[in-house]
Amino acid sequence: MKIILLQDYEKLGKAYDQVEVKDGYARNFLIPKGIAIRATKNNIRMIEEKLNLQKRREEKKLKQAQALAEKLKKLSITIPVQVGEEDKVYGSVTSQEIAVSLKEKGFEIDKRQILLEEPIKALGIYDVPIKLHPEVTGYVKLWVIKS
Repeated sequence: MKIILLQDYEKLGKAYDQVEVKDGYARNFLIPKGIAIRATKNNIRMIEEKLNLQKRREEKKLKQAQALAEKLKKLSITIPVQVGEEDKVYGSVTSQEIAVSLKEKGFEIDKRQILLEEPIKALGIYDVPIKLHPEVTGYVKLWVIKS
């Protein structure tokens, strides 16, 4: 029997793949558990429409992420920090502080999207990478200054 998988299944394939299995396996296990459906003309068409819709949504998200990356490239944020002797910074600038500064500028970015390898512990100018989409990484210019 020819079926369409509705989810990834280790021994058969990935979601939306069409595979051939024994009739009993499909009727008694895969279809009742919601893992697969029969590969009829209507079901194939329904899955194709679902995939096209999913593809369009993904393209829209990608375009939005690219537009946001362009806006962030033009943006510059400043974070004042307390310093001691010889301009040694007390504490550090974390992704949480960067996210708060971005929010003040009108950009809703989660701190987990900010890709700091380690907190910033010195005065200076930094290009901070921000993961906006699996394929798009934006950068924002960060100025760490004395307060």
